[in-house]
Amino acid sequence: MTARVRLTLRLDADGKPALGHGKIHLLEKLEETGSISAAGRAMGMSYRRTWLLVDNLNQLFKEPLVITRPGGGGGAFLTPTGKTVVALYRQIESKATQAASADVSELESLLSACPQKTASE
Repeated sequence: MTARVRLTLRLDADGKPALGHGKIHLLEKLEETGSISAAGRAMGMSYRRTWLLVDNLNQLFKEPLVITRPGGGGGAFLTPTGKTVVALYRQIESKATQAASADVSELESLLSACPQKTASE
């Protein structure tokens, strides 16, 4: 059995990491749960880490991607811009995966059945 390979994307802005599968997954979890803390818990992250990522995303774009509701029970939701960013990322990811499928399959066939973890994993 050959190793399974999955193409993931990271988009950089001005040479710095801006958006990747982790942040998109966080936005999807936030939309699903309606809560920054619940989204973070679902991904095994602290509230502080989750909040910092959301704040970073909000500052990165012209309009915020996430809005919080103040007060008891508060909650959070994706703005229309947030929903658009998630949809565009998923479209880019899908197109890239389709375009690279033959090359990924060939690379996959060259991998050993049980690849060893590298020091960076």
